[in-house]
Parts: sequence; C-alpha cells; structure tokens
Amino acid sequence: MIILGVDPGSRNCGVGILETNKNKITAAGCDVIKLNVHHILPLRLSELYDGVIRIINQYKPDIAVVETIFYGKNISSSFVLGHARGVILLAIAQSGIQLFEYSPKEVKKALVGNGNATKKQIRYMVKHMLNIDLSGKSDDATDALAIAVCQFNRMFITNL
Repeated sequence: MIILGVDPGSRNCGVGILETNKNKITAAGCDVIKLNVHHILPLRLSELYDGVIRIINQYKPDIAVVETIFYGKNISSSFVLGHARGVILLAIAQSGIQLFEYSPKEVKKALVGNGNATKKQIRYMVKHMLNIDLSGKSDDATDALAIAVCQFNRMFITNL
C-alpha cells in the first residue's frame, strides 16, 4: 500500500510517500512542490494542481492524507491556504483516491505524543521512526511525511 501525505501550501506544498507492506513501512521519501511566488494566486493554484496530479501519477497512492487548516492570526493567509487545500482535495478526488484528514495537533500527538510539539521534535521523530536522512529537506516535506506516518499509525499500530 502507498500512502501520500500532503502538507498544503500556496508557495511550497510538502509531499511525503510511504510504501507499506502489511504493518511495516518498507520505503519512505518526501519533497516539495515549489510554486512560483511571482505568479498570481490562480496561476500558483494551477501549478499546485498539476504538481499533485504528477505525484499521484508517479507514485499511484492508495490513500492520501491531507493536513487541515491551522487557524492562525492572519485570516487572509487562512483563506489562501483554503484555496490550496481545495485544489489538492480536487486532484485527489478526481484520481479516485481514498482521503483522510488530520489537524496539525493530531499529527503532532500521533508522532510525538504531544499536540504542541515543535517542528524540530517532528523532524527528529520522523527521522528516527523511518530511519531516513532528512538533511536538505524542508519542514514542509518533513511535515508531509509526518502526516503519512500519522495515517500509518492509525491504520496499523493502533489496530494491532
């Protein structure tokens, strides 16, 4: 089974891939879909859609997991992020992939045991749980992999 984790963004969108066999992770990787920050939002959303479809076509995931919106102080940023999530959800739905969604707190709690964990703690846990080199990887990419691990834990670890 292949799990695609997505950390939505309107400038950089993190993607993480887990390949599993029964209740074991056999391969993992992460990257970022980089969007042209000089483009207007509709063009960036089009780039994002194309990037997500490209990842889906390349890895053919069975499940996709997308992080929900984190409501910060800047409402304008939340709206832009909502547009990005909508494009991501559309790409996943059109591809017929089963979708799950988790809040940032749920992901942090699933990996670290604390819903207020820091990015550094998440990176540490992903690195050690998957025995993967994350040097040179952005927080967006690492977060996407964490989202995929959260789903794996929900499916296999908690159901043992």
